[in-house]
Amino acid sequence: MASDANALLLVGFLDYLRIEKGLARLSIDAYTTDIAQFSGFLEKRKRLLLNARRSDVREFLQQLFSNRVDGRSVGRKLSALRHLYRYLLLDKKIEHDPTLNIESPRQWKVLPKSLARDEVEATLAAPHGAARLDREDAVALASRDGAMLELLYAGALRVSELATATLEDLKLDAGYMLVRGKGDKERIVPLGKPAQDSLSKYLTEGRPILAHRVGKNGAIAMPATTPYLFIARGGHRLTRQRIWQVVGAASAASGRHASPHMLRHSCATHMVENGADLRTVQTILGHADISTTQVYTHLALDRLRSVYQKHHPRARKTHR
Repeated sequence: MASDANALLLVGFLDYLRIEKGLARLSIDAYTTDIAQFSGFLEKRKRLLLNARRSDVREFLQQLFSNRVDGRSVGRKLSALRHLYRYLLLDKKIEHDPTLNIESPRQWKVLPKSLARDEVEATLAAPHGAARLDREDAVALASRDGAMLELLYAGALRVSELATATLEDLKLDAGYMLVRGKGDKERIVPLGKPAQDSLSKYLTEGRPILAHRVGKNGAIAMPATTPYLFIARGGHRLTRQRIWQVVGAASAASGRHASPHMLRHSCATHMVENGADLRTVQTILGHADISTTQVYTHLALDRLRSVYQKHHPRARKTHR
């Protein structure tokens, strides 16, 4: 069994630490805890400590960051793994050290959580499925919410950028939108056909209904004049909090609770997985420095590795 093999290997390593390295009991206890945690992570992947890969180590550390483990603790766990694999290498139990060239956690940036593609599809479709077709304002709100979700994912917009977007910013006929980001920096983001269709429907069928003001006696007044692209009932400006609520409610259809930022990062993640270069992703996200975008680099490397393994004729062959 995997657990027995890992336990036996760990016993030998701890004896090495105690007898040859002369480490104190507390230090050995810390090593035991850290390596046992990594061992458990590997067992879920049906892998042993002896055949762990560099990607396993990276994903283990990334999982720790995602679970809000502080950088110092992550660094200690990486140090424990490095000592383990140096021992195994010297003992000729392995040929390659999976911790080699893993950068210090201080250099890491936590990859934001993103949705899987089927989860995105479920989230984007949710407003239309929940709309009450017998109520005009409900249909208008569903049209608005659907357009907002499509735009968040299509253009990787921040919630503040969506809330302040104006009608003038949208160049629907040309298939793009002008986005005003941090520091009043402007960027152009292209819009795919689903986003264009959803926005067009909202502008013709949803927004005019939401723009009408209702008087105290229930009478319909003149439509509100507001420059903002997305509005609430009565033509009022949509708040950031309401956008968060819309995304949260829609994402329930996918089985996960998502935020506007998760749609933004899902856009970037899926583009990189499909082979987009980082400069293009940087432009769409509006990052001033490409080093901010490089948090997605390991996705590109993982994709490259999987494609190589699948398609290169000698990737899986072993030669004697």
